[in-house]
Amino acid sequence: MKLGYFKTVGSSLIFLSLASWVAASSILAADPAVLQAKKEAEAKGYIFYTTHDEIVAMAKKEGRLKVMTGLKPSSYKPLIDEFKKRYPFITDIHVEEVAGITASQRVLLEIKAGQAKGWDLTNILRDLGAEYPPYLKKHDILGMGKHGVLKIHPGMVDPRERNIAGVTSSLRLVPYNRKLISEDKVPAKWEDFLKPEFKGRKFILDVRPVQIAGLVPAWGLERTLDFARKLAAQQPVWGLGATRMNNALLAGERSLYLGSSYNSIERAMGKDLTGSLGYKIIEPIPIINADVATGILNTADHPHAALLWLEFLASPEGQQIIDKYEPFEASVFTPGSVTEQMTRGKKLSVVDWDHFTKYGDYLAKITEAYGFPKGEIK
Repeated sequence: MKLGYFKTVGSSLIFLSLASWVAASSILAADPAVLQAKKEAEAKGYIFYTTHDEIVAMAKKEGRLKVMTGLKPSSYKPLIDEFKKRYPFITDIHVEEVAGITASQRVLLEIKAGQAKGWDLTNILRDLGAEYPPYLKKHDILGMGKHGVLKIHPGMVDPRERNIAGVTSSLRLVPYNRKLISEDKVPAKWEDFLKPEFKGRKFILDVRPVQIAGLVPAWGLERTLDFARKLAAQQPVWGLGATRMNNALLAGERSLYLGSSYNSIERAMGKDLTGSLGYKIIEPIPIINADVATGILNTADHPHAALLWLEFLASPEGQQIIDKYEPFEASVFTPGSVTEQMTRGKKLSVVDWDHFTKYGDYLAKITEAYGFPKGEIK
């Protein structure tokens, strides 16, 4: 054999020995509480690293990352640029959007069939959340977050699965056209939509009841279903998709919409040269937590780089980029985020991890309560 071969093998052995030494040193240096958490996590089949350096050392060997996400393409370059400043050894990063029910169903089928090879992280749509766990790598992200191994707020991690992270929150509110309805006439509480003056095509309601499902945590399912039936009896204008319905408000076709995400109405207001659009925040405020949820696939080639990416998204720098480019959808758990500031001290209805896998069921039951309407605004 050629000497070059022995040099290559020798270098590899030195690298592996160094990585092993770093891992061993990390374990020896770890806090006793962290070691106990590692023991408990591993007894339940989870992977638990005792120091951040241990994860970084293995991510250096990987050097790449491939991400499916629900974040918008406008945020990719600033996120990647900032991430590379922190971890310049991860040189090849590819991020691709997987948004909406159709695309998510397709990707989930590919994951189940073992055809999603090459991807490290997958977007997890709330509606399908219960179907992903068997296909995700069992890192104890929650435990590592609680013990500071990963700097990620525990509220951003599913407490049951422990390996799914949600770094965004979506605030829901009521947009209206100021030229068609004055602010004092806009409902001040959700039940006001049931008043006689709002019967007969007086407001827009989405066929896909994301906003109404957001009331379940505060009201309970039965009260929410009763509200949904009464809303349908008001004979609203049925629409499909917040962007379309906010544009209908902007065009003066309709006066009132129950109800948009803050993200969507702000984008519409950015196009409003007449100052026609306004919005009202009604309590309890529906907050869809983990609007973008993510997990590391069992088949990931770069799982440690993926852990660093998740941690980065949850960091102050990552959250600031999300608030700027999504926009306004950084987590309610991030101090100073737009959602946290707008909801501070108010009564909330948070679709948190307790509701994550049930959310699709809420949507189905509320749609049934509506009586299966069809969208009129398309």
